[in-house]
Amino acid sequence: MTDTQSDTTESAPIQLPDRLSVDQMSPYYNPDLLVRGVGVKINGVEKTNVEEYCISEGWVRVPAGKARDRKGNQLTLKIKGDVEVWLKG
Repeated sequence: MTDTQSDTTESAPIQLPDRLSVDQMSPYYNPDLLVRGVGVKINGVEKTNVEEYCISEGWVRVPAGKARDRKGNQLTLKIKGDVEVWLKG
């Protein structure tokens, strides 16, 4: 697999990273892409609550209900499969 995906609907293609996170403390956080909106599908099913994804490793992280760790961070579940990403806006 390639390490980036591109959106071809615009005149200048935007390179989507192999890995992206919504956590501001993560090295994979990119606020510019998150403001535009990124769509994610795992195994052909669109997910709207993805916290982090990795295309090359084939996984996404989604919240595990309302569960929190001892530092107050939300617990997540890793779902493995075929990951597709695109820009929404």
